[in-house]
Amino acid sequence: MHYLLPILSIVAGYFFVLLFKPQKPGSIKLFLAFSGAFLLALTVFELLPEVYETDSKYIGVYIMAGILLQIFLEFFSKGAEHGHVHLHKNDTTFPWMLFASLSIHSFLEGIPIHDHDNLLLGIIIHKIPIAIILTVYFIQANYSQKNTLIFLILFSLMTPAGSFAAEHLDFLKDYYVEATAVVIGIFLHVSTTILFESSEGHKFNLAKLLIVIFAAFLAFLL
Repeated sequence: MHYLLPILSIVAGYFFVLLFKPQKPGSIKLFLAFSGAFLLALTVFELLPEVYETDSKYIGVYIMAGILLQIFLEFFSKGAEHGHVHLHKNDTTFPWMLFASLSIHSFLEGIPIHDHDNLLLGIIIHKIPIAIILTVYFIQANYSQKNTLIFLILFSLMTPAGSFAAEHLDFLKDYYVEATAVVIGIFLHVSTTILFESSEGHKFNLAKLLIVIFAAFLAFLL
């Protein structure tokens, strides 16, 4: 299920767009805010305590490295990890830079999944609105259905690939704590950015506030 569910979350986002045809990704901002808050809470409640059980004083360095890595990746993805996609209409070329940056992000987030079932749920909830937003923008940019499907299929395989690597590669087994710390940095940057950008003018409205509180409370109960 660790391999299958991240793939199905992308499939679910794609078919949601085909069935309901949302015209503006902004219509799922509350869903995106929920996913950001849920992922942030799981990171704080589960991943952070785990990595700080080690005696290494460099854990904070790896977390900062993850934050900086995510900032670097967003030079190429333009923030697609937290709901921003910028594509040129009628450009039929495959968006390689967007794909590469999202793939690196997804591969890394797959590393700690096999030890954290709750994190798997958080990533699934995060991927569904991202898949919806990507699909809407691909359609609006007049990308071919072939390119859209190729992109989404390959993208959906990256998180399971990260999980597989973490379970079978000795290098990642030996440096699992450090790799997880890097992923924590990535999650902290992405989730907090989602929370600040998912409402107009970076202001909290009541609906968003309640969604964030509910997501954090649900993550705590898990």
